[in-house]
Amino acid sequence: MTALLLAGLATPAPLLAQGETLADIRQELSVLFVDIQRLKRELSTTGGVTSAVGGDTLQRVDLIESELQRLTSMTENLEFRIGRVVEDGTNRIGDLDFRLCELEPKCDIATLGSTPRLGGEPEGGTPVAATPQTTPDIQMAVGEQADFDAARSALDAGDFRRAADLFQTFTETYTGGPLTAEAHYFRGQALSGLGETSGAARAYLTAFSGNPDGPRAPDALLQLGTSLAELGQSNEACVTLAEVGARFQGMPQVVSAETERQRLGCQ
Repeated sequence: MTALLLAGLATPAPLLAQGETLADIRQELSVLFVDIQRLKRELSTTGGVTSAVGGDTLQRVDLIESELQRLTSMTENLEFRIGRVVEDGTNRIGDLDFRLCELEPKCDIATLGSTPRLGGEPEGGTPVAATPQTTPDIQMAVGEQADFDAARSALDAGDFRRAADLFQTFTETYTGGPLTAEAHYFRGQALSGLGETSGAARAYLTAFSGNPDGPRAPDALLQLGTSLAELGQSNEACVTLAEVGARFQGMPQVVSAETERQRLGCQ
């Protein structure tokens, strides 16, 4: 399921240094491997003298070469696994979005478009190196905070229809902004208040997939799971709720997710 595959994608990330990609590591290993081969040739061209005094050195070089080959193989395998997880996870998010759209009377499937690839990789390209998140004050457009606050005020006042419309307009106006994922989440809250569960589920899915490590991610994933349960998608709900505990251990949303799983009779 969507959330389960997203967890798999996060697993290898700590192996990479800041700003470094798997392609960078492979290139460095290749260069080092060539250097080792050159060193071996230099050590082995002195004939009997090298055999007499350089045997231990050659053995160490052989060990280093063997370890480089092992690391290169591991890197290639890791790169392949990440690519599979990204591809499968992206396809599953797109499938779930399509199915939720079918359940929503006002949703036009023709307008869904393609699903953005998880992790930000371009199709068929090299993974994009992670960049430090800039501060919201720098990224925020003029009037963005004011528009967000207006929509939030409508939600807090219980005017769910107005809040849903304002948050919809906000996400269309400030696509990719620092508050966009949060706006999708609160739009889901407004739609839930209106009883439009399928639309709310799509909003929660968009909020989570748009920023799976953001401050609203645990709530978005939890609400997505409960919304799927309300829509009768029990299997998907169980997997999604289980992912709350897998991704956000120690957070209060985990308790709520486990309670909901028990209510649903999840295995």
